[in-house]
Amino acid sequence: EQDKNMKDNLAQDKMIEGSAWMTAGSILSRILGAVYIIPWRMMLGVLYLQANSLYVQGYNFYSMILIISIAGIPSAIAKQVAHYNALNEYGVSVRLYKRGLLLSLITGIVCALILYIGAPAFDNGNPDLIPVMRSLAWAVLIIPTMSLTRGYFQGFQDMAPSAISQFVEQLFRVIYMLLAVFFIIKVVHGSWVTAVSQSTFAAFIGSVAGLLVLGWYYFKRRRYYRSLVKNSNDRIHVNANKLYVEIIQQAVPFVILGAGITIFQLIDQFTFFKIMHVATNDSNLVLNQLYAIFAGNANKLIMITISLASAMAITVVPLLSEAYTKGDKKEISHQISSGFVLFSFVMIPAALGMTAIAGPLNRVFYGTSNGALSANVLAFSSIISIFFGLFTVVTAMMQGISQNKVAVRYFIYGIIAKIVSQFPMVFFFKEFGPLISSAIGFMVVNGLIINSLDRQFKIRSDRMLNQINWIVLFSLVTYLVALASVYAGNMIIGIFANPYTSIGSLFVVIVSTALGGMVYVYLALKSRIADTVIGSKATSIRNKLSIK
Repeated sequence: EQDKNMKDNLAQDKMIEGSAWMTAGSILSRILGAVYIIPWRMMLGVLYLQANSLYVQGYNFYSMILIISIAGIPSAIAKQVAHYNALNEYGVSVRLYKRGLLLSLITGIVCALILYIGAPAFDNGNPDLIPVMRSLAWAVLIIPTMSLTRGYFQGFQDMAPSAISQFVEQLFRVIYMLLAVFFIIKVVHGSWVTAVSQSTFAAFIGSVAGLLVLGWYYFKRRRYYRSLVKNSNDRIHVNANKLYVEIIQQAVPFVILGAGITIFQLIDQFTFFKIMHVATNDSNLVLNQLYAIFAGNANKLIMITISLASAMAITVVPLLSEAYTKGDKKEISHQISSGFVLFSFVMIPAALGMTAIAGPLNRVFYGTSNGALSANVLAFSSIISIFFGLFTVVTAMMQGISQNKVAVRYFIYGIIAKIVSQFPMVFFFKEFGPLISSAIGFMVVNGLIINSLDRQFKIRSDRMLNQINWIVLFSLVTYLVALASVYAGNMIIGIFANPYTSIGSLFVVIVSTALGGMVYVYLALKSRIADTVIGSKATSIRNKLSIK
């Protein structure tokens, strides 16, 4: 019994440590990917919404091609490496990685050529998209290899290289993007389309930097990996063809599920303008602005919170795979329940907190034009981001227990629900419509997967539901505190100056976020809910903060 508890604690610590690294890397990258908008918007001025609409449309298609080029190989490699490592067959893991490298190089070259040559066929009637998509093709060459290497490290439950390379990749991307746009717009007074093309080419610059970081980590850890291979059991001998088949079998469902959010966004991209032309008399200029508000502005910020869920989803896969390999149903149930609690602990208060501060947050990033509409779209997007985030977690869980085909089938049902509801939702609710239909689609997928997991592993324990109920309650209290802080902050600043400027709004955002965050942390520590998420560290934090 004592050994079992030690094993449970070790697995929990691995999950927490992995989540901490992946969450830190992901959140910092997402914050960088949102903060650049402020100077980018200021440099582009009145052209910002048009530029952002073009940027988003180019990136949506690029994301789809990128997911296909990566082919789900990183997550598949992480899962298979964890599987063979659990059997003390580290030699097979190394061979798996080397075979995967060749696959990723081939898919990268093929998909980069498809994006570059096929750009005119994918422009959705907008020729300005062609140079944007072609500039993104260069990144597709490198990113599959970089992503594969991240998956290899994750298979060893070594999350630091992935997290740090992710941050460095984003940092170099943002630096190049801002310098290029400044030079084109402010120095040579060039075209805004060229500025957008160079902004997207920045993905290539970032990917080179990220790959160099991973190479440095691999070089640094090579002796450790060699020692593991040397002490392997060496009882399993898998030929090269079987390794390729294993990778591809695992990878294909990862492609479909990994592209889940992007597929929904592409449905929006190819239907929103057509439905709005039927529903309204708005010009293409106005529709581009509306598209930029819900698909660009709001999406950029909610992806910060969704990235938290994605980071946790990546952490769950190797641990679940290890438990599944050993046939330990009780451990599988425990890991799934822990994953749901960890997801709820971070995602729900973050989403509700962003809803509360949507007004001032929107003004900080996007200025005061279209202020009320843009803020309302952001607030609504923040709420439904919970369903988006949950999708990334539950599909990762299904992949971790090798139920990829079932997860893909459920996702297809979700796509059908999205397509069926798209026209009526957009027709009646305009720019809110795509968000509502996406929420409907993801609710269908999430509901089916959670029901399947519960049927197999009895995950709906009283303990887990009780913890999630408390988290929801504390999140609602946090929301009310943050909302009250926004109103109070606006009133106080209003005595001295205009509270609706970017600077005034930034002050309100900082104060409201700090107050809401402190209330949530206090409630989580006081109630001992935090103990189930961060383990024994909660006790030391309580002692430092004098919370009994």
